[in-house]
Amino acid sequence: MYRTHNLGQLRIENAGEEVVLSGWVANVRDMNHFLFLVLRDREGITQVIIDKENSPEGLFEKVKALNNEDVVRVTGTVRERSSKNKDMPTGDIEVAADTVDILSRSLQLPFAINDNITNLSEDMRLKYRYLDLRRTKMLNNLKKRNTMLKAIRDYLTDKGFLDIDTPVLAKATPEGARDFIVPSRINKGDFYALPQSPQLFKQILMVAGVDKYYQLAKCFRDEDLRADRQPEFTQLDIEMSFVTQEDILCEMEKMAKKVFEKVTGKKADYDFPRMDYYEAMDRYGSDKPDTRFGLELIDITEEVRNSGFKAFAGAAESGGSIKAIVVPGNLEKFSRKYIGDLENYVKTYYKAKGLAHIRIDENNETVSPIAKFFSEAELSAITGKLELKAGSIALIIADTKDVTNNALGALRLKVGNELDFINEEQDNFLWVIDFPMFEWSEEEERYKSTHHPFTAIKEEDKEFLNKNLEKIRTLSYDMVLNGYEIGGGSIRIHDSELQDVIFEKLGLSKEEAEEKFGFFLNALRYGVPPHGGIAFGVDRWLMAMLKEDSIKEVIPFPKTNKGQDLMMEAPAAVDKKQLEEELLLKSLYVEEAKEDK
Repeated sequence: MYRTHNLGQLRIENAGEEVVLSGWVANVRDMNHFLFLVLRDREGITQVIIDKENSPEGLFEKVKALNNEDVVRVTGTVRERSSKNKDMPTGDIEVAADTVDILSRSLQLPFAINDNITNLSEDMRLKYRYLDLRRTKMLNNLKKRNTMLKAIRDYLTDKGFLDIDTPVLAKATPEGARDFIVPSRINKGDFYALPQSPQLFKQILMVAGVDKYYQLAKCFRDEDLRADRQPEFTQLDIEMSFVTQEDILCEMEKMAKKVFEKVTGKKADYDFPRMDYYEAMDRYGSDKPDTRFGLELIDITEEVRNSGFKAFAGAAESGGSIKAIVVPGNLEKFSRKYIGDLENYVKTYYKAKGLAHIRIDENNETVSPIAKFFSEAELSAITGKLELKAGSIALIIADTKDVTNNALGALRLKVGNELDFINEEQDNFLWVIDFPMFEWSEEEERYKSTHHPFTAIKEEDKEFLNKNLEKIRTLSYDMVLNGYEIGGGSIRIHDSELQDVIFEKLGLSKEEAEEKFGFFLNALRYGVPPHGGIAFGVDRWLMAMLKEDSIKEVIPFPKTNKGQDLMMEAPAAVDKKQLEEELLLKSLYVEEAKEDK
């Protein structure tokens, strides 16, 4: 027997019991006549005492020679501690050891198994992930992940959803990000694609009459990575038949509240606010706004339209917008260097042309390098619209509407984080709804679908299909938590004729549509129920609930920002024999390239 109890289990009620414990050596403290051996496993720690005078011969020296992270088995008797530790669940007891058996030795550790280490590099943590996961914080995150997944399954099963898995080897379809592709050895020159999501499969399941489906699916996207993205991730995929948008929002809100309570121990006892896409962009410069703090965007386009400041007047004349955020009570933080850093940030990452500012100092004087370009009346109109008060500063961007919103929205978050405007103890859920159907791609010189081409459009906007495509809104929705989009979905098109029209507006010919989506379009011709669904990013959702800064903290084996698995050393070269078929495929590509040329 390796253990009668785990290492977080024993209490004062167990005093006098003979027990067997196994785990990792957290540390050994030498107190001359006593050794205190602290053992750790997934559930906690327990202190073991070895008395030099009363222990079996050789035991004291054996334990004294142990290394941290050696794996041992202890037999002994539980007794009450003379010096109790109220910070430990097992702090009222200790185990007086009779025997200690070494089950496995550990090499010298590359880093200490300690939650208090702050200078440990991410590369080191990922290379030795099996050691990193032994840390209490990381084990707790894994437990929270398990709690989350169980809560999801319990809720959806109780509501009559069927858990159905869909293929991983599928067909490449245009869904926004690049596909990971897999060459077929048997069908030379052809490829599978790993799914970016089970979108088409879940709609086909509705055509098949499944009615309520869900899946915790692995999804893959070959895209640039950041703090809340990974190349492979877990998605909670959900689809329902004979539902309206309101049905889905109500059901998913109930599920989100249940999961949130199970994971965090807190309740979200409120109806999630709803904000349409255009309002979110106008007020926050983001379609996933963090509403835990203010600093909302204020439009001053009309106030500066006819001013003598060409940067503002020119942007207004060309159809752009001039907006500002007002930061109160932090003038001392806004040094010339800090403002310069903020300007470089919006220029570098969001293509803004510049960043202007106006401040009201403690003497209620207006101070700004651009003040000389405005009349007193114009300056008064600007500060009045912004409601600038003594000790406040306005940060202003003038550009196209998209650049202004995106850059100022990002600046709002940066300033909010750096100046501690965000209440980290607060959690704000939000629905963003009514996304546009189409967005213009300058690169491809055509319209693209904002969500995906199977999104249903609002009935009252169908009149814009022959004109003003930008005005068409969809029956779509994103769930946002603390500035993270944790889930998104829509009601789907179940009318094959309307689907053909949407493809046409996206610049897809009938032949192209058949080539890319033929199997799905065929399904739409055999009686399709009205249906819709949603997909949640499980990893990002958990990250938001646990207030982690990186998605890597909640994924057991994540990859670096370059898509590398440092522990397995992947991606890596493969055996030459495995490449023989690949070389044949490569020759096919060469011939095709010659023909194209």
